[in-house]
This record gives sequence, C-alpha cells and structure tokens, in this order.
Amino acid sequence: MTDTIAVRAENLYKVFGRRPQETVQQLEKGATRADTAQLGTAAVIDASFDVRVGEIFVVMGLSGSGKSTLIRMLNGLLDATSGSVTVGGDSITNISPKRLRDVRRKSVSMVFQHFALLPHRTVIDNVAYGLEIQGWSKSKRLAKAREVVQLVGLDGWADKLPHELSGGMKQRVGLARALAADTDVLLMDEAFSALDPLIRREMQEQLIELQAALGKTIIFITHDLNEAMFLGDRIAVMRDGRIVQIGTPEDILTDPANDYVAQFVQDVDRSRVLTASSVMEPARSVIPITGGPRAALRVMRDLQTSAAFVIGRDRVLAGAVHDKDALRQVRANETELLAILDSGITTVAPDTLLVDLVEPSVSSALPIAVVDDRKRLLGVVPRVTLLAALGNLDTTTGEIPIVEEEIIDDEIANVTPSEGAIA
Repeated sequence: MTDTIAVRAENLYKVFGRRPQETVQQLEKGATRADTAQLGTAAVIDASFDVRVGEIFVVMGLSGSGKSTLIRMLNGLLDATSGSVTVGGDSITNISPKRLRDVRRKSVSMVFQHFALLPHRTVIDNVAYGLEIQGWSKSKRLAKAREVVQLVGLDGWADKLPHELSGGMKQRVGLARALAADTDVLLMDEAFSALDPLIRREMQEQLIELQAALGKTIIFITHDLNEAMFLGDRIAVMRDGRIVQIGTPEDILTDPANDYVAQFVQDVDRSRVLTASSVMEPARSVIPITGGPRAALRVMRDLQTSAAFVIGRDRVLAGAVHDKDALRQVRANETELLAILDSGITTVAPDTLLVDLVEPSVSSALPIAVVDDRKRLLGVVPRVTLLAALGNLDTTTGEIPIVEEEIIDDEIANVTPSEGAIA
C-alpha cells in the first residue's frame, strides 16, 4: 500500500426523488434525512474519503445505510446529485458516456453479489467476456482468462457451465472476470454474502492473498462486521446515508466515534482484530545485561514480580532471569547474569493477533514480550491484560505481577541501588 490516491470522493450526495438539488441544499444546512423525505430520498449524504493504491477499503453498514448506492457512484453506474469522484486521477463526474466507458475499461471493474454470469458460456468464456468487449483477439483473451482462472483456484473447471458450479465456484468466476480486466481498482458489492460461511471465509482469505500478490486497490461493501474487520485495511462505517467513522479495524474497535459504532462493534470477535501492539504495555521489570543478580532481585522486589527481562544494547532482548536463580547466585557471591539467563522466553511480533497469544500466554510464567524485527523489546502483554482485551474490559492495567511464591529473603534488603536496577 502506498500514499498515492487511487479513488477520491468529495462531498458526495445521491438523492432520489422529485427535487434532488433542493434536498441537497437542505441537507447542507443541517437538515436530516427524515426532514427532507418529502423532497426526495437521500441515499448518500456528504460522503468524503480517499482510498490509497493497494488498500482494501471496506464500507460497512446495515441495510439502507447507503453503502451500495455509494459504490455504484464510484464507477458511474449512478450519477452523483452533488460532489465529485476521481478514479486514478480521472474524474467520472459529469463526463460523456464514451469517456466513462474508457475510464471503466482502464481503471475500475466490479464484482457483484449474485455472480452475474452468462449461463450459456463456459467458465473460460465468462472470464474472457470483458476482454472480448474490449476487442481483444480470441487467442489473447483466452490465454489471459486461463491465467486468471488458475490464479483463483478453478484449474480444471474452465470448460464447465455455470450450472455445474457451486456458489463458491461461481463467485470465483466473477472475481476472475474482474481480475482479467486488469483494472487498478476492484469494486466488490456484498460479493461473498450469498455464500455458505465456510466458503465465505475461504473467499475472504483468497481475496487477501490475491490482493497481496497483485497489489489491487479494493473497495469492498459488506453488512458483516467480522468480514469488514478481517478484510479491511481501513473501514468506513455508514448510517442513514452518512459516513460516521473512518479508521483501521483497531481504531473502530477500540475508539468508536459514537454510541452507534460502539453498539455495532460490541459483538465482534476481538481476538481476530486486535494485535499485540494494540494492547501491549511498557515493560517495567527490566534489567540491563550488565547488571548483576542483586540488581535483578531489587527490580523484582520493587515490582513484586518473580522474573525480569534482560536487555542488551539498543534494548535488544537477551532473555529473562528468575528470582530463584538470582537469589541462588547472590548467596553464592556470583555476579554474572549470563550464567542464569533464560533465553527461551516467548516473544511475538507487534502485528500478532490476540487469538495467537492465548496459548503462549497460558504456558508462560512471564508476560509475553513484544519485539520488533531487530529483537528490540517494545512492550509486554501480561496475561490479565490479554484476558481484559478479549473481554472488552479496560486494558490499562499496568504490567501484572507474576509472583509465584515468597522466596526473596532478607538478604535482598541489603542490595544497594548502585548495580543498575531499572524501575
């Protein structure tokens, strides 16, 4: 994904009815959809957003929220009552039909909910149909179509007719047809909602794989919150024709813009949306690798923990030390931390989903360490913080003590603070 804008919508309105322009004027003055119902039906109200190249941008809302009307304005199937749309830098607002066809051929294709396949054409001919309309020779369009059919997992089905395919296969054909057109932007209107849950999940996963491989810009319409959270790099939430919030899945889940969004997301599977970076806390039970066992015990005593993370230069995580081992070294007058370093601790990347933290959290005596690609310690996810996040509770708990038993004896009270303890 880049910062280049693939699609831009500015102050879009779509009103159906007798007096659309007057309806827009009233809405711009603060009238509601209900206030203007006698003038016209406001399907989309003052929608503005940018979609970046290579982004999956999801528009989510309940039935009647305006999302399907909005997506049809992005390729000119519906004219905007007011506002503008640009695709790949080309305006599609108030342009001639011929120019609009040129923009569609070059820049934007669409996948529909109900497949829209030609029943008497084979899979390969359905996929190649758009290229045929564009004037490609038969040999070239079939070669391109076969390439895309293989890409979407329909190898061996190229010569079948639509009635011989399952629902999931039919949707793969629709997706392949859009991909064969090789446009930069792909619009998908409730594309997977007619599929069984298992097939739907497979299609979602394949779409992400295809987008990663091909770098397409995808605008995806759905009423399903979990689907939006799974697919979207960013999500626009619509209500009554208006976009009420745009943000990443984590933004919308953890910082809803209003009560409507908060209620909308309350039942989402948080474990498959939130990541380690979104719930991690500062690591406080930390000691430099140059510190000794007495310094480690001081940190553990002050923070009431039974272990401490050990870091080297630039906060690179070396491992951890445990209270029993440090105490044994103190009693033996040993000063070398490396001799008792536990290097087998659990670490995760910042983008690790919470669902993938549950098992290591249960089996680890330490909070889970979050590290970057250079193994630098970024933060920790204590077990109680993980449980709070999964239960939609306040996750600002502080690093949770992991005291297992009282083994720090009176010798620790004599530790001097000069050994480099980090509070």
